[in-house]
Amino acid sequence: MFEIGNSLREARERQGLGYPEIELSTKIRAKYIRALEEEDFTSIPGDAYIRGFLRTYAEYLGLDGDVYVDEYASRFITSWRDELPPRSERRRIRTRERPIQRRTVLLVLAGIALVAVLVFAAFSIPGSSTNVPRVGGKQKHHRQSARPMLVLHGVGRGTYVEVRHNNASGKVDLQGTVEAGQTERLPGDHFYLLVRSPAGLHITLGGRVVALPAQRNLRVLVTPKRTTLLR
Repeated sequence: MFEIGNSLREARERQGLGYPEIELSTKIRAKYIRALEEEDFTSIPGDAYIRGFLRTYAEYLGLDGDVYVDEYASRFITSWRDELPPRSERRRIRTRERPIQRRTVLLVLAGIALVAVLVFAAFSIPGSSTNVPRVGGKQKHHRQSARPMLVLHGVGRGTYVEVRHNNASGKVDLQGTVEAGQTERLPGDHFYLLVRSPAGLHITLGGRVVALPAQRNLRVLVTPKRTTLLR
């Protein structure tokens, strides 16, 4: 048996984290974070919220969320019996990623259809075999002009990560925990990354492997040619 609140508080203070930063990243209100650290569970509205906040906050600090939920369940009896939603439903911010992917797929399909029509028309006209479009050449040009892609793949226990466009004050592209085996893809060539535990993440940009130092709460700027460590 261990003290849930003190363990969470000590982990937060060791990492130099403040309540506003944690509230922004986890979407848990600061007063509920304080309630978890004080083990004041009566201030949190419902057993499902208590368990969900415990797991999310512990994993954000790099701890095992299941251990804290089990400890809470074994020590505290509440009157609520509502179920916690599946972990796959936890809120994750992904701004415009899916619309961009759908638009890219539609453009590629339209290009393939256009090439097929041109090839069919070329073979349908007598004496026009020499005018068949060079499909291979067009595909090569398309690959060369394609934008680089940032690929994040969770390994081990995964990790919390925040990705912004260009710099630390840029548009948020991804914010949340990348689970083990999960892959996120973001188009672009200049990113700011905050990585809670670099050992839980494999990163490539434009096909280049991005090597990260083994330190927690890592902040870096990443481009296709270089990686810059920020203090």
